[in-house]
Amino acid sequence: METQRVTELPLRNMDKRPRKRPRLTWDVPPPAPPPPKVLSAMYCGQDFGNGVIPNYAYTNLFYRDVPVPHNCSPPWRPDDKDGHYVFAIGENLTPSYRILSKMGEGTFGQVLECFDNEKKEVVAIKIVRSIHKYREAAMIEIDVLQRLARHDIGGTRCVQIRNWFDYRNHICIVFEKLGPSLYDFLRKNSYRSFPIDLVRELGRQLLESVAFMHDLRLIHTDLKPENILLVSSEYIKVPDCKFLSRSTKDGSYFKNLPKSSAIKLIDFGSTTFEHQDHSYVVSTRHYRAPEVILGLRWNYPCDLWSVGCILVELCSGEALFQTHENLEHLAMMERVLGPLPQHMAVRADRHAEKYFRRGTRLDWPDGATSRESMRAVWKLPRLPNLIMQHVDHSAGDLIDLLQGLLRYDPAERLKAREALGHPFFKREPRRCGYTL
Repeated sequence: METQRVTELPLRNMDKRPRKRPRLTWDVPPPAPPPPKVLSAMYCGQDFGNGVIPNYAYTNLFYRDVPVPHNCSPPWRPDDKDGHYVFAIGENLTPSYRILSKMGEGTFGQVLECFDNEKKEVVAIKIVRSIHKYREAAMIEIDVLQRLARHDIGGTRCVQIRNWFDYRNHICIVFEKLGPSLYDFLRKNSYRSFPIDLVRELGRQLLESVAFMHDLRLIHTDLKPENILLVSSEYIKVPDCKFLSRSTKDGSYFKNLPKSSAIKLIDFGSTTFEHQDHSYVVSTRHYRAPEVILGLRWNYPCDLWSVGCILVELCSGEALFQTHENLEHLAMMERVLGPLPQHMAVRADRHAEKYFRRGTRLDWPDGATSRESMRAVWKLPRLPNLIMQHVDHSAGDLIDLLQGLLRYDPAERLKAREALGHPFFKREPRRCGYTL
């Protein structure tokens, strides 16, 4: 069957899903002297959501300044009110890197697409806000990245750090340039799910990367589709198998698939070592393990819970637990997976014990904040039914794998290498008129 090859996804309606959680906040340092005046040049401040989205350039702030020669740094100018570096498309970030576009922005700072003038390649540079605690977090991330790079032979599991430097009070981390995140791919593809054979391949790579980190005694703590990047931006347009029996004149009966299934993990700003304190809240809400919500100490298994949630999202197109509140989140878990173990409920910390009656039974629906919240829980199917709605073959194996990854008790949850040996990953792929 003929397929259409394209290199950039069409932008569809943006959703209101919350992005990366705020991590730290603090005051902006005192302003420095103003820049010199002059001719016109276009500068970018901040105006984009979290995540790394390739091929977008935003220009929302205009300065008048002297044109900058291509072989030197631009004149000094103050950061914006939030401590973000203010830049101009086409100018240099140090003499080594020329700014091509703005790729994305998060609470940490900005990511710019740049051209490495020395190595003659395009790179992605994360420019951290000029705030003390963000700078400290960036230095920890650099340490983790360098540790990963030393052990990741071939650089196939995690994004590769190329360089880092301190530029005008901004920690700048130079990365290889990758494609869109799995979340951005789903969003721009109208949340159409991936074929099960592609989910299998993505899941296998994800678990290999997690196992690799765990072998190094590192816990990612923020696994989610936004932090999993496709290596290539290229994709193919194919008929949607669910609509093959209908007319294909409407473009909605087609969906996009990555041309290559290769992926890498990013964002190690929350990564922690095994021996460090594990009592604080980690993970983005939708992917947060029950032991984290209940205030119990967490460890490697919290990453595997996140992997289970991600696999469900890839094969359904939607986040498994779409919630913003702890009690509702726990009620959703019970609706999909069955009741929480009593031994975990009785050990919940003082902040979480209020979610239970008599210490063991979840206070639901009595504790629900609204009818909308109750409906959001009631509409969820049990895990087997949810998977069978979206998976035509391999459903049994996938359900069994997910039940191992989404076990409440972290001590009973599958480990990464155990999950890689599951029968789900040993099936031969079946294709639907295209090549993965």
